[in-house]
Amino acid sequence: MNLIPDNDVNKVTVYLDAGHGGFDPGKVGVNQALEKDINLSITLKLKAFLEQNGINVIMTREDDRGLYQESDTNKKMADLKKRVELINESDAVIAVSIHQNSFPQENVKGAQVFYHQLSAEGKELAEILQEQIKQSIADGNKRVAKPNDSYYMLKKSRCPLVIVECGFLSNYTEASLLCDEGYQTKMAWAIQTGIMSYLNKTH
Repeated sequence: MNLIPDNDVNKVTVYLDAGHGGFDPGKVGVNQALEKDINLSITLKLKAFLEQNGINVIMTREDDRGLYQESDTNKKMADLKKRVELINESDAVIAVSIHQNSFPQENVKGAQVFYHQLSAEGKELAEILQEQIKQSIADGNKRVAKPNDSYYMLKKSRCPLVIVECGFLSNYTEASLLCDEGYQTKMAWAIQTGIMSYLNKTH
């Protein structure tokens, strides 16, 4: 279902960022799954759903690579800077970065959305996404959208940007689910539903 009037659809661009990639695997799950692969899989599914709604989608990466040069001494920082640069050079109205979480205690689980603490738009988007994920996944998650002022991408993005931590790779049950195609599709659907709800309210 297209929630945005047809004459406005072509004006709306959403930037999607699949975290990590290339030399940087991100978190490594208790089942040895790599965060970078799960991030990309969910983000590609999310892209397809948004495009079905007529949204113009741009991605920072669509395969397993990092956004850095081999000559960069600090590839991780160069990668983050490039992602933000791409987002800021676009006409995206929002950006969504997909990640997976990890914690020393294996029982910790649940998706959580982060936003910059000074961004009212980011807060609204994050809260809508958090609620939609709770409703769609229905795993008893009590987490709420969380403000942050230290994550590089949150600080430097000119458009409202949120980071969706889809779950904990340190939790055996959640790590297994996050590797499941059906669960990834459900997560991507929840995120796109939240994005469309936000865009319908604000654009």
